[in-house]
Amino acid sequence: MHSSGEPHDEAPWSVGFCDCFSDMKTCCMACLCPCIAFGRISEIVDKGSTSCGARYILIMCITGFPGLYSCFFRSKLGKQYRLKGGCYGDCMRHLYCEICALTQEYCELQNCGLDMSIGWHANVEKNQGLAMAPVVEKGMSKEMMMMG
Repeated sequence: MHSSGEPHDEAPWSVGFCDCFSDMKTCCMACLCPCIAFGRISEIVDKGSTSCGARYILIMCITGFPGLYSCFFRSKLGKQYRLKGGCYGDCMRHLYCEICALTQEYCELQNCGLDMSIGWHANVEKNQGLAMAPVVEKGMSKEMMMMG
């Protein structure tokens, strides 16, 4: 539900949270090099504006819990693609099993037709017709803006 109390359509994730081993290559990357998996996810979620792999490593070294940072990108991904979940659940998943969370997010973006190895800008060039518009929050309609 939105904060306004109105329900909105949320789709289920295309891969289950505990389906890490269904894509061994991605699971191994998330396990052995989580900063690479997270960096690729964050670049796509932020539409090429940032690469957060270095921040991820810093937080991992300082706190031992990189999920404190990566869970916010899961929430952002969920909002962009209208996936089931919420901030609390997203953070709990990252704190419970960072590898499973990163694997699920990485596979979700791949299943949306993105090539995670080439980054945001190359995906936009490669897939001109790919629907990548951000989710628009409820607000003033175009007609209301024209009237004002």
